[in-house]
This record gives sequence, structure tokens and C-alpha cells, in this order.
Amino acid sequence: MMVAVDVLTGVLAQVSDGWPLSVAAREFAVAGVPVFPCVPGGKRPLTEHGFHDATTDTDQVAAWWGRYSAANIGMPTGAVSGVVVVDVHGPVNGFDAFDRAHEAGLVDGWQLLVSTPSGGMHAYHPATPDGGQRSWQAPRAGVDFRGDGGYIIVPPSAVAGERGRGCYRVRQINTGHVTTVTSDRLRDFLGPRPTPAMRPAGQVRDVSAERLAAWVAERPEGERNRGLFWAACRLAENNTPPTDAYAALAPAAEHAGLTMREVSATIRSAYRTAQPAPHPSADQHGEEPRRVPQRATERVLS
Repeated sequence: MMVAVDVLTGVLAQVSDGWPLSVAAREFAVAGVPVFPCVPGGKRPLTEHGFHDATTDTDQVAAWWGRYSAANIGMPTGAVSGVVVVDVHGPVNGFDAFDRAHEAGLVDGWQLLVSTPSGGMHAYHPATPDGGQRSWQAPRAGVDFRGDGGYIIVPPSAVAGERGRGCYRVRQINTGHVTTVTSDRLRDFLGPRPTPAMRPAGQVRDVSAERLAAWVAERPEGERNRGLFWAACRLAENNTPPTDAYAALAPAAEHAGLTMREVSATIRSAYRTAQPAPHPSADQHGEEPRRVPQRATERVLS
């Protein structure tokens, strides 16, 4: 049974950094919001089947947090919870893309905004009753969509990163009109998917990105990076555009426990290995290639 977004909002409006995670997890479950434990200070699920194990059974929730008192709280997104999330993040400034989508009327009906430890933002929307809102990533825009097949970490959980330890915090609650997100329109608006390139004769054929992603998602600790690298190489050899490879493999790799930074670095490395390209040297041009400074814009909608 889907949970109304205002029910989830009611719980999130009460939680604070001072709440024990075990107490917050129980409040979610009592309200009918399915949850599951993730590693303390991280996002990797602690249960065997990850977000598929999420439950509202208060006895099970008490058992999990009795064993892992500092476990972060994970919540599946999509039809199972009734909530989808537009995830704004880096390394590019995803807020610019979110602003454009907001002006186009594609994300203006959010129910709740949550600030994330990395300096990003989660915009919560109600899921469509009939489902069909699959998770996807638009890395060039700095925006992901957490729907069916995905999950998020919810307040008052905390994550340790480059900025130090930071908590997920409710920033703003919408008391006005709330709407669903047309996820396919949003994805096409943020970055139209490229047409697959023609494969030269003799290239690998019939590589299933979905099968590779499912395989990556099941990699245990110690095999996650290597498994992701192998799968990305197969897609690169098949002339799959890097953006499509990222969209297919990144959610699976994050589910397995890799960070966004690790996922990006591994996929880039796989494409450089499988599709090596010559680079102009200093002798050819008379100077070293110019380095473009990285942009570091940080802001949150108010």
C-alpha cells in the first residue's frame, strides 16, 4: 500500500539531529513508511536484499536497530513507498539544471526539500499510483531520479564525506499545491538520450545493460569495483555511449555499496581502457594542454 507523501512529511517534520536513529526508524514504520538499515555513516544496505527488505514491521525494525543502533535509515522510492525523489548533486552544479526544470514547470510541485550532507538536495514528490517511474541518472545535469528500483537515505541519518560528517535535514515543507513528476519528460528535458552509435562489423553484439546492471548490483564487498569496471568495459566495447552506461550501471553500483565518486572514476577508467584515444602532446602544439579550473558553486534553494 502506497504511503501518502504528507504522512511521510508529518514524520520528517518532527525528527531532528538529536533523535536516536532507532527511534526515528520506529516512527517511520509506525506511520506506514517502509525502512531498512544502512551502514553507519554510509549508504550501503546492511540487509541481504537491500531496499527489497524494507518493512513497516515494528518488531523487525526494532531487531535491526537493536543490532545496529547507529545504522542510517534507508527508504525505498517509487510505488513501494509512494514517494519519488529528484536528487540534486555534483560534481557539476545540479541546482542550475533544477532551476531550469522548475521554471519549465517540471518539478514545481514538490512536497518537501531535504538538504543532503554533500551540499545537494532531495526534492520529494508523490509517486504515480500506477508506478512506472523507474530510477535514472542524468550525470551531465547533476540530477538523478530515485523512483522504482531505487532508495534514499532519510533524516536524521548522517554520512561521512569530504565535507566531514553531515546530517540529512528537512529544509522546507510545501504547504501549497503538490504534484507528481513526469519522470520521462524531466529526463528528456535535462539531457536527451543520444542515439546509439552504429557498431562496426565484428564488434560485440547484444550486450544487455540491464543484465550487466543486475550482475553489478549483486557484487559483494571486495568485488564491487572490479565488477563495475568489467561491466563498463563490455558496454564500451559495444559502443554504448558513456552517458547510457552511467545511467544503467551507476544505480546498481551504488546499491552494491560504491560511492558516486567511485562509480564515476571506475566507469571513466573502463572507457579509457576499452576505447583508448590518442592525446596531442606538448611537442605537437608547442604547449601543454590547458587545464580548466573546476567550478565549485554551492547553494540551496530557499
